[in-house]
Amino acid sequence: MKRSADLDPKRDERRRLKEALQLNESLATAYYLKEDLVQIWQQPGKVSARIVLDHWIADAESSGIRQLMKFARMLQTQREGILNWYDHPIWTGPLEGTNNKIKLLQRQACDYRDLQFFKLKPLALHNSQHALVG
Repeated sequence: MKRSADLDPKRDERRRLKEALQLNESLATAYYLKEDLVQIWQQPGKVSARIVLDHWIADAESSGIRQLMKFARMLQTQREGILNWYDHPIWTGPLEGTNNKIKLLQRQACDYRDLQFFKLKPLALHNSQHALVG
């Protein structure tokens, strides 16, 4: 699952990966396609990203690997949304973090007697995060 740049030389991961890829052609195909997928976000603009994405989808669809073919179809349906990152380069990490905190609050909600208090808790999280950033 690691990118090739993140392989640990102390654990001899590069050699172990090479051996695994030689033993399993489907694994090798999936690994190299995973590595290539990163190229979409390293393009200088939307036009070149579209070309890279289209080539990646075609490669995945012709791989013969059912899971990759399914993933390629999903990427095809989400293609414009993915490429819109070039118009609006934002990441959802902070949003996902807030959603996880809200889910935690929901699990703890049985301790709250007042529903209004529960509704205010995510706002308190949001305000405290802005205070730390701002």
